[in-house]
Amino acid sequence: MKRFLLGIYLIAFLIVVVLVIAGSMRYGGPDGLLLRVRAELAAQQEVEHDLHVPTPLPTPTQPLVQQQAATTPENITVATTVTATPTAQPAVTTVSSPLPSLTPVHAPASNEKPNAETVMLTGLTHYWQTWNNCGPATLAMQLSYFGSDVKQEAIRRLLRPNKEDKNVNPWELVSFARSQGYNALVRVNGDSERLRLLLSNDIPVLIETWLLPEPNDGMGHYRLLTGYDDTNQTWATYDSYVSTGVKPNQPYQGVRIPFAEIDRFWPVFNHTYVVIYSDDQAAVVEGILGSDLDDTIMWQDALAAAEAAVSQAPDSAFAWFNLGTDLVALGRYNEAATAYDRSRLLGLPWRMLWYQFGPFKAYYETGRYNEVLSLADATLRTTIHVEELHYWRGKALEAMGDIDTARRAYEKTLKINVHFKDADAALAALKHDT
Repeated sequence: MKRFLLGIYLIAFLIVVVLVIAGSMRYGGPDGLLLRVRAELAAQQEVEHDLHVPTPLPTPTQPLVQQQAATTPENITVATTVTATPTAQPAVTTVSSPLPSLTPVHAPASNEKPNAETVMLTGLTHYWQTWNNCGPATLAMQLSYFGSDVKQEAIRRLLRPNKEDKNVNPWELVSFARSQGYNALVRVNGDSERLRLLLSNDIPVLIETWLLPEPNDGMGHYRLLTGYDDTNQTWATYDSYVSTGVKPNQPYQGVRIPFAEIDRFWPVFNHTYVVIYSDDQAAVVEGILGSDLDDTIMWQDALAAAEAAVSQAPDSAFAWFNLGTDLVALGRYNEAATAYDRSRLLGLPWRMLWYQFGPFKAYYETGRYNEVLSLADATLRTTIHVEELHYWRGKALEAMGDIDTARRAYEKTLKINVHFKDADAALAALKHDT
């Protein structure tokens, strides 16, 4: 009997060892596995939270319902004269505003190939993401197509030095790619036709989408498109997280995703995509992107598309959110704040503001500091590991005269991401003033 029990214990021990080794490999070492286990345990004890982003505070001048009823696609229109002023950021730093785009002085000669019926790019290396590392892992896969052997951990150390940081934004990914010597752009308002054209010209495309593994548990997620099949109506993707259809112990062949699924979840991020390309591909890419190489034109076109989406689906919270984002990019903050208010009333998923921060900018620029503070505090109750939330909380507190608490908020921002230049500048300004 003792030998039997000893055998059982030995088998159990070996199973645990195998699971620890496999888990460590999957999550980038024992530390990553420990973080995963902690997250699972925390999920079992998770404090209940609202399923949606909280609705706006009432304004002192107009009841909120009346304010929203006055907002329609007809009275939020594209300005005829708009000057966008994107702020350039140094390479490999946290970027909180768009990087400058490449604007050619003349229309380039384009020799792009037309859309094929089926495309399947090869020559990429697949990586399963380590803890919270979707962005760096997907970027590493995208760069591998161009011969880069940079690993996701090297990217993580620069873009999210704190392993608990929940998000790397697309501009940060582009900043890193440029620091490696590649041409790289973030664009919004993409469409399936443009994706097909880029892929048909041998250019993989990184897209930012929503992922819904379980009801009410949606999250932001990067996917790398590597092909498509018009006959089967599917995209081919290299996915750092999803393993549906992947055969163990066989070469990675990607994950097939129906066109309809991308159509459903890509709009959550305003159809954002990242293109990386070599100098030899520059003329083709510039020809495909056309006038969208110009930031102002791109955002104006995105605004027109968002207005059309709101008109077609006035009860879509994501359509109103995108409308707000496009208006922020064009400096029209009052209209943006109203659009964001409407999206929140319609119901945004609770993780929405882990990844997109346009509402904070709109509310701050319109003097709604209590709204910024309330929204930041509500989101921080779901996670404390998003540096932008602490930053905007600091901005609101500083504007309201609470300098000491604002300083602590900026310090928390930099504790999560030491490369966050806006927080560093804000903190330096406070020290200069005292």
